[in-house]
Amino acid sequence: MKDKNIGKNIMQENRIEEGFYLLKFENAENKVIQATRAVDKSFLQLHFCIKNNSGLSFNGGHYILELPENKSFLLYNPQQDLPIHLNMDPGAKVISLLISIEKFHTFFTQEAGLIHFLSGENQGKKCYRDKELNPNEMMVLNQIFHYGLHSSLEKLYSRGKVYELISLYFHKSDNDGIQNCPFLEDEANVEKIQKAKQIIIERMTEPPSLTELAHQINLPLQHLKDGFKHIYGETVFAYLLNYKMEYARKLLSTRKYNISEVSFEVGYSTPSHFIAAFKKKYGATPKRYMSSL
Repeated sequence: MKDKNIGKNIMQENRIEEGFYLLKFENAENKVIQATRAVDKSFLQLHFCIKNNSGLSFNGGHYILELPENKSFLLYNPQQDLPIHLNMDPGAKVISLLISIEKFHTFFTQEAGLIHFLSGENQGKKCYRDKELNPNEMMVLNQIFHYGLHSSLEKLYSRGKVYELISLYFHKSDNDGIQNCPFLEDEANVEKIQKAKQIIIERMTEPPSLTELAHQINLPLQHLKDGFKHIYGETVFAYLLNYKMEYARKLLSTRKYNISEVSFEVGYSTPSHFIAAFKKKYGATPKRYMSSL
């Protein structure tokens, strides 16, 4: 493991195994900083922004990929090297994985069809993918960043967590792909489902019933249920619960609010109900979570 700590900044590299590296970056300054690392064309890169905003620059800064909080980028170009030039805003935290394509293939020898750039006709082609991180992925990323274990256990813990992260990132459920739902071939219907998501987020403290929500977006109730699950992979209220828990986790992480205030902010009139929901989601009470930061 190589560490490069400048003041409170963190630039840490951990070799998980041959051809597989974990990088952790944190900007603790009040200005933008840059982290760099040479990466040759035989490596696939995965970048995850945990907090605040960052950006990846290429070709001397002429091409920039924004990497905002809760977003990820997968980069692979077998035609040219893609060295990391990571520009980090104050307070930004980023985790990156570098995996040789040979090592990556060993992860998915039986599932290449699930990952399009591993399939025969796409081998040797470049791939760029951006994705919003879901609450489960964010939880694992935070666990990787703040493991808090004895140094002798760090490598073992990190190895298990990065494999868990890869599994979550490439998970493909039977409901993935809206092309399987003829109803969603109509762009207007997709926009209505997206509007439904925005409504429940804006009204998360007092969300409408499914019947009310279907009426607001002018869709039959069953179309709302089926369409929402096809697009977002969860039922309406499962999605809302995950959103509320992740929003609460972010509020707790700021240390600016107590548990009762966060409970009220995400729509719980009784803190004990919020505590139970948070523990069920993250495996720890809000108090324990805050103490672990």
